[in-house]
Amino acid sequence: MYLEIVSPEATLFAGEVTSVTVPGINGEFQMLKDHAPIVSLLQEGKVKISGNISLDEEYASKFTKDASGSTVLQISSGTIELKNNKVIVLAD
Repeated sequence: MYLEIVSPEATLFAGEVTSVTVPGINGEFQMLKDHAPIVSLLQEGKVKISGNISLDEEYASKFTKDASGSTVLQISSGTIELKNNKVIVLAD
């Protein structure tokens, strides 16, 4: 599925991923390919991305790797939309 992570400053990531885990306001949840459409608010926490991730050098410093090898972005809040295997995260 295709993921875009957009901040007020720039598009931090855009590319194909195998899964995305986000900090929803009612708890963390994961999305995989062919997940049902969803729109949700996000709270402070970590957006975890799995797959063969290639980060833009300009924004790579905003991301870390966790013990499982997932690429992680810390956010303070945001919104997520998933429809037709395209995920858009609007993150602060």
